Amino acid sequence: MATSLLSPCLGLPTKFKNLSINSTTCSTSTFSSLSFSSSLSHSIFNKGCLSMRTTQRSIHNFSIVCESTPNKKADSAEKRTRQAEKRRVYNKARKSEVKTRMKKVLEALDDLKKKPAAQFEEVIPVEKLIAEAYSVIDKAIKVGTLHRNTGARRKSRLARRKKAVEIHHGWYTPAPAEAIAS
Repeated sequence: MATSLLSPCLGLPTKFKNLSINSTTCSTSTFSSLSFSSSLSHSIFNKGCLSMRTTQRSIHNFSIVCESTPNKKADSAEKRTRQAEKRRVYNKARKSEVKTRMKKVLEALDDLKKKPAAQFEEVIPVEKLIAEAYSVIDKAIKVGTLHRNTGARRKSRLARRKKAVEIHHGWYTPAPAEAIAS
């Protein structure tokens, strides 16, 4: 009889069909002892999924109220989740800005390389774009969005591309390998 009364209040009738109260003696405030059938695992109560409390309807009638709650994350886990999401959005914006700046520099260098009669003075606006890109990359490294090696690789890529454009137009002539070795 106790099983049929408790199952609907649990909301989980399939898992707790064998829940039974073995002691019927009641004190004035709580049940003196509750024991459960062997098919019910006590770990459910330890994890906080199910809680039981007694309520008094009248002077001699007590009823058991069963509350079933889903597994709730600890407060620290929830805070970590919020922090991680905030960082993810922040880092995504920083990385996007780095990519955008790099793309602008690379497009400007490609346009300059395609110009047949480009002058050396046309490199100055591109150098300003490179400086801005370097600044954004350095800030991303500083706050931990990018690893320092990744930032160095991206800055190197921009510098190599600029040097390739300068070599293409004849504004820069690399030293021979023999001269560098000696």
